[in-house]
Amino acid sequence: MNTISDTLQDAADEWRGLRQTGVDASLTLPQAAVTALGHRVWEIISGHLGAGRQGLPVATPGFAAEADRLRSESLPDVPADDPLTLVDEVGRLLREGNAHPDHPDFLAFVPAPGTVTGVLGSALAAGFAVPTGWRFTGSVSSAIESATIRWLAELLGLAPGTSGLFVSGGSTANLTALTAARDALVGTEACGATAYFSDQTHFSVPRALHVLGIAEARVRVLPGDANRRIPLPDLARRVAEDRCDGLRPFLVVANAGTTATGDVDPLPELASFCRDEGLWLHVDGAFGAPAALTGRGRGLLAGLDAADSVSVDPHKWLFQPAGTGCVLLRDPARLTRAFGVGLPGYLDAGATGHAEDEVDYLQWGVEQTREFRALRLWLSLKVFGADAFRAAVDRGLSIADEIAAYIESRPGLEVVTGPSLAVVTFRGLPPATTPLPSADDTDRMVDEVCRDLRSQGRAMVVGATVGGRRVFRLCVINPRAECDGLRAVVDRIAELWSARAGSPQRPGAAL
Repeated sequence: MNTISDTLQDAADEWRGLRQTGVDASLTLPQAAVTALGHRVWEIISGHLGAGRQGLPVATPGFAAEADRLRSESLPDVPADDPLTLVDEVGRLLREGNAHPDHPDFLAFVPAPGTVTGVLGSALAAGFAVPTGWRFTGSVSSAIESATIRWLAELLGLAPGTSGLFVSGGSTANLTALTAARDALVGTEACGATAYFSDQTHFSVPRALHVLGIAEARVRVLPGDANRRIPLPDLARRVAEDRCDGLRPFLVVANAGTTATGDVDPLPELASFCRDEGLWLHVDGAFGAPAALTGRGRGLLAGLDAADSVSVDPHKWLFQPAGTGCVLLRDPARLTRAFGVGLPGYLDAGATGHAEDEVDYLQWGVEQTREFRALRLWLSLKVFGADAFRAAVDRGLSIADEIAAYIESRPGLEVVTGPSLAVVTFRGLPPATTPLPSADDTDRMVDEVCRDLRSQGRAMVVGATVGGRRVFRLCVINPRAECDGLRAVVDRIAELWSARAGSPQRPGAAL
């Protein structure tokens, strides 16, 4: 029986023979090489996903020279000497040259701890070149996407009939939803159209409004209240003033888990206000919406089901590979009105003979050629079951509670915000024996400690700005994170902070 080693050797021999025959215009590989490359790629991936990650630093410093070399590489005109060696080199570059958002100690931004089933779903979809934009060529893929969308809406507790489509991420989801809102309420010319959100809202929202032709002068960014939430009295006042000035308020964007602090806008009150005022309520739940899978999370996100549209990124708190976003609408017909097109003859030929509830997803968004993103979440839910995802999300909430309590118990540290949707922010306090540093010095030291931690490969933590001051921020959604490991990260932050705060050379003193 041939072993994998034999297969690899056969592939190497066959590849050498192939190279001697000259260029292969078919862009194919011998079957033995295909099998061998597949084995090697999966060995690299499974090693990263499994035990091989335990000793892997969260980030490897000092890769600038390698990056410069890659950036300036010449175009390869001839075949590689050995594709297997090349794949090994790619594995090394990915392992050593990038930070690892799936690492248990990657606590910056919103980590992306993907499941193995999501990886397999991506590979299967790519391997079969699955078409998903048009149901005539992608009947099964369209059906799987429709089912997965329905499951996701059910998991989030959204209204029956809610539907949508998978997109590349929260930015595209927000753009898609806001396009539907504009077309539904003010038309494509958007004359006088005015939008409202808080200063905690993700930058993809003003960028989407810019793309849609909503002038900056008609974008109202309201300062958050003491809890960093959109202030309803200020919102009501601005809407009334704008109407008196002849403008056309049409959109309120609410946050279901801000990136910086995990805060949630007052969704029930906003939903009631928007309903009374005839405004579209879009909820950006790219990070936080999956908290609704749990009982306590659904309480924190009460009112989510009253939104006209919701964005959610399964590549965050539903543990799918990067590039798996989703937009959901209470009235999905709004998507057809915004994005529907008349099909040319070469597409229209296959537009009949389908069930009435089948969707041509090219009519619901900006893409015709689309990745089969739904397969990642569909396969993950089928393999693990929804209860496993509920438990994983709930675990993230619980670990945030535990790590916040640990921070509070440590002398020299204090919690600033949270825990809120698995995000905790905290600050270091100056030692009693040293002069009180200035606010600017303190801000610099936060970022310097984060840099020191990252340069050691120990953990990935970034600072955030809360109340005008820099603080340490942890996002603990990774289901593989352990309390002991997180406490060790907090301890190391405290050590680095004490060294800097107690240094007479502050700021920027070497440790």
